[in-house]
Amino acid sequence: MKALHIISSGGMYGAEAVVLNLARALRNGPHECVLGVFSNSSNPNVQLHEIALKDGFDSYLVPCSGQIDRAAVAGIRQLTIRTDADVVHAHGYKADIYVYLALRGLGVPLVSTCHTWYDTDWKASLYGRMDRFVLRKYTRVVAVSGEVEQRLLKAGVRAEKVCVVHNGIDLCPFNASLPSLRADAKEQGALLVGLVGRLAWEKGVDLFLRAAARVLVEVPEARFVVVGEGPDREKLERLIDELRIRESAVLIGRRDDMASVYASFDVMVSSSRQEGMPIAILEGMASGLALVATAVGEVPTAVVNGQTGVLVPSEDIGRMAAAIVQLLRDTQLRKQLGDAARRSIEEQYSAARMTEDYLRVYEEAVAAAKRGHKARAGSTAASQGGAR
Repeated sequence: MKALHIISSGGMYGAEAVVLNLARALRNGPHECVLGVFSNSSNPNVQLHEIALKDGFDSYLVPCSGQIDRAAVAGIRQLTIRTDADVVHAHGYKADIYVYLALRGLGVPLVSTCHTWYDTDWKASLYGRMDRFVLRKYTRVVAVSGEVEQRLLKAGVRAEKVCVVHNGIDLCPFNASLPSLRADAKEQGALLVGLVGRLAWEKGVDLFLRAAARVLVEVPEARFVVVGEGPDREKLERLIDELRIRESAVLIGRRDDMASVYASFDVMVSSSRQEGMPIAILEGMASGLALVATAVGEVPTAVVNGQTGVLVPSEDIGRMAAAIVQLLRDTQLRKQLGDAARRSIEEQYSAARMTEDYLRVYEEAVAAAKRGHKARAGSTAASQGGAR
């Protein structure tokens, strides 16, 4: 089975991690993955492409200018033909739309993974509706959570096309990694509280920083680190100054050594307002971290309150701060939750399990495409016979 993945990437986030984890796992069997990564004129982030090449995968850039670029549509079609892909797997609304426009009528089965939609403004909401409309034409549509599945069904995607595949990760990088952030801490003995995510409203980084200000009243030696980039960086930098926590909180941007970053944390926080199933949470749990997370999207299926982490209501800064303080003060509880989190990931969220699920989706998509081709061929023959 050869799968061609098409993605418009803004950095190494959840969807990109899924693509790489899936590609690496498939390579261990009689399968092959090829990547097509948009090189957008407005935001030419090709980090995923570079990592894929470094890992030995065939990866191609798809130049794209503006909202609708006919050359990019043609480029995807040519790439699909040239790679002789058995299935084309799109990730994200832009890839979904371009792949559909490029490959309609070609007979190649189309699969999309829907990570989630953030209807944070009119533009995002419009793109989400366009995406869900196009997905009705896909052969198979994967939802990463039950919530996403329900939105797809509500949008008119037929139930037989939709399936849920939970995200999975490769555990190997998170085995006994050495911490890389300790030298950055102002005090070597400081307890580090970390958040990993895009600097955008839906990730609730502002909530994390406001909780940090409250925690510092009770645990002044704590340090807070945010890893990631995004459109809200300047706004969040201003908030750090407004809260007067500049000496204790820092936005460190993108990192390429994430396993070592997780190993540096004593506590990890996910403060999202909206989520599907964030890869960062799974990676933190795989690293054996005690986790405080908002109970949104599919998060409660992985973070079981009091067993594999601590859940708090979304936007409840007081509860978030109290949970962080509790974990910072209780070393034994941190270890207990972290060990249980690691076991949970091993049992339920491995890349091997995710890969098996996707292979079944690919096989179903190929079979469905063949049935559709035969049905169309039979209809054409009957029509021609009637004409005679």
